[in-house]
Formats: sequence, C-alpha cells, structure tokens
Amino acid sequence: MVIGNGIYGKINFFDIIKIMPSIRKKISGFWRQLGPGLVTGAADDDPSGIVTYAIAGAKMGLAALWTALATLPFMIITQRMAGRIGLISGRGLAGNMKKHYPNWLLFIIAFLILGANIINIGADISAMSASISLLIPRVSPIVFSALIPLIITVLLIFLPYQKIADYLKWIAIVMFSYVLAAFFVELDWLQILHRTFIPKIIPSRDYLMIIVAVFGTTISPYLFFWQAASTVEEEILHNQKPSRSAKGVMIPGVAPHIKHRSPHIIKNEITSMYRDVRYGMCFSNLITFFIIVLCAFTLFKAGHFEINTVEDVASVLKPLAGPYSNFLFLIGILASGALAIPVLAGSAAYALAEMFSWRWGFSNTFYKAKEFYLVIIIATLLGIAIPVFNLHPVRILFLTAIIYGFISPLLILLLIHMANNPKIMGQYTSRLHSNIIAYLLFLIMTGSIILMIVL
Repeated sequence: MVIGNGIYGKINFFDIIKIMPSIRKKISGFWRQLGPGLVTGAADDDPSGIVTYAIAGAKMGLAALWTALATLPFMIITQRMAGRIGLISGRGLAGNMKKHYPNWLLFIIAFLILGANIINIGADISAMSASISLLIPRVSPIVFSALIPLIITVLLIFLPYQKIADYLKWIAIVMFSYVLAAFFVELDWLQILHRTFIPKIIPSRDYLMIIVAVFGTTISPYLFFWQAASTVEEEILHNQKPSRSAKGVMIPGVAPHIKHRSPHIIKNEITSMYRDVRYGMCFSNLITFFIIVLCAFTLFKAGHFEINTVEDVASVLKPLAGPYSNFLFLIGILASGALAIPVLAGSAAYALAEMFSWRWGFSNTFYKAKEFYLVIIIATLLGIAIPVFNLHPVRILFLTAIIYGFISPLLILLLIHMANNPKIMGQYTSRLHSNIIAYLLFLIMTGSIILMIVL
C-alpha cells in the first residue's frame, strides 16, 4: 500500500510498520534515560511557579518574557553543579555541609529550606484544592486540602522509588497543555521574539518584585538539594548497594565512593547527568515561556492586569478548552502540585536526614528510613495550615516565590563554594565558565533584591 511520495521515492505503509519497533525502542530508551533532571525541571513549574509566571504576563505583558530565556543557562549550571556534587561525593548537599562546613551554617540552611518548603507545600495544596472547588463548589476546599496531601503521602510511603520516578515523569508531560493553549490565541511572534532577546526594563518596584519572584521560583534553592540527593539515589539504585564503612556497617544514603569507579565510568555518568539536566531545564523554561506569552495575549491584552484567584489563572486556557478551561487547568495544577509536593517535602527530608545521620531515600522502605518519611509527613501536614486558615492562595503562592528569591543568593554562593572545594570534588571541581555564570546569577539576584527594597 503506497501512502505518498518522498524525496527517496514512494513511501509504503508496510515499510513504516517494519520500522515502528525500532522507533518505539529508541523513544523508550530515551525515556528511560530521563531521571532527576526532568522531574526537577517539571517540579519547578509548580503551582507557585504557574501563578508567578501568570502574574508576570498579566501585569507586565511581555516585559518579563526575557527571564524565560535568561534563567535557562543559570538553571542548567546550578543544577549541574548540584548533581555533580552528589555524583562525585556520594552525598547530598546537607551531607557535604555536615562533613566540611560549620554546623551553624548547616542548621541555618536546613531551617530556611524547611520553613520555605512548608509554606510552599501549603500554598500548593491551597491552589490544588481551590482549583478542584471550581468544578465541585459544593464541597469545602478544606476537605480537598486534607485529602490531597494524604493521598500523595501514602503513595510516597508505599510505592518503590522507581515507581515514583516513573509516575513523576509521566505527570510532567501534562504540563504541555500550556504550550498547546498558546497556539489557540492570536500571537504576534515578531513582538514575542523581540521581547525574548531584548529585555524591557521598567524602573519600578512592581517590576523588580516580579523579576525577583520569577528568578526565585525558577531557580529555587530546594531544587539544589533535590538534584544532589536524587542523583545519589540514582547512583545507589544503579549499583544496587550503598557504601559500607570499614566495619561493614551500612552508611545511610551514601553512594559508592568515587574511588570505586573508573574515570571512564565517571565521565559517562557526568555526561548522562548533564544531558538529563539540560532536558529537564529546557522543559521547565518552555512551560514558563508559554505561560507568560499566554497571559500577555489574553489577560494583559484584555486589560485584566490583576490576578486575584485561581479562576483568573484558569481563564487563560479558555481559547483552547472553552467551557472546559477550568477542567484543563485543574489537570495542569494537580499535575504540577503532585510533582512539586514530593520534591518539596523530599528535599527538606534529605537535608534533615543527612544533618542528623538518619537513613534516607525513597529507595528505602518506610520501616528502614522512618525518620526520613516522618519529615515528609510532618512537612506536608504543617503545609495544610495555610488552606485551613483560609489564607489567600494566589498571594501566598506569589509570596513563596519572593521568599525563594531572597534566600537563593546565599544558597547559590554555598553551591559555588562546594562545587569548587577539592575536599568534596577532588579533580572534578567546576570549570571557569560555570563559575562565571553562577556568580553572575548571584549578582543579578542580589542586585534585584537591593533595588526592590530601595525603590
């Protein structure tokens, strides 16, 4: 059966059938290669990120669109640094801080991460429950605020880590609804490209607040902890056993030491991790880009500059879904929240478990790592306080982005120092161009915070 003509002659239907298994095998292989980087990138577009990008597009139009491109190299470099620290040292960031840095610094960082993550978890739960209430208004959002974290926590406790990783990767694909929705709106691509590559700077406090929030929610410090620790977990799973001390006692959450791997293996692992990070961060910023564009050409263009409810955010999907926009938004917000809450709670649990030398990791069962899972449960339960006290979901989501914007510079400096510390990295310290990009990020975020406060 001939179905068309190509540059190489006629195309036969049965020829396509023959090559389908090969194509499917390649796609399957590519999908299996995707690990913590994709999950990290997708989790970066959590409800707080979605709301922040929507506010940026609605309030400033395309003025903040340049951040979707500008933050990409910063995200890739910082996540690569975090992943390489975990890969080379066999420890997460908190584990390395405990071994090589003052205890007071570790306690401050762990406190900041835990506090900010609990607020973010609560804000995400609040947004998820509010979005469900759009479709089921008769049931109080408080009911959903209790059910959502309960379901997610149970899944995290009883499902093996590999199942969780697969589930998180599949959920990440749902976020493409924001990309698809943009193509149902009349767009001015020349203007979009212009504002993507040429920043529009507005000397106002509102503009700087949005820039700080966008950078804060995009380059969130908890993602550094997740990337490093989840990379260690991948290494443990790959080798099927953690390291042992000289007495043969299992070391909790420490991957096989670097000396047990050849330079060739290390190079391949770093290359694979870098590729994974690039895919994840590009995925994340693609979603960011289209959310800002979508809101700029719907809400901003219509003169709807303020976003006060989750229903306002859902309205940007009407060109794609019409009367079903609330349902499509619900899928996206539930997907992003389901991705973000395990990462938020997990990154806090990684930090505290390494700080107190508890056994940690989703590759361990609940009974083998009780303290690790209890941190996840407690952090999630504390997060419920935000919707219970009926705090404004959109404002809290935007506030969490600002909070991360304020604490990120400190974590970025620490990350740079760790990535260049020979005691941690040996010969695999960061290269000059990576350090320059990371320091530039620190200066941009610190300068934006100072200007925001001064204006």
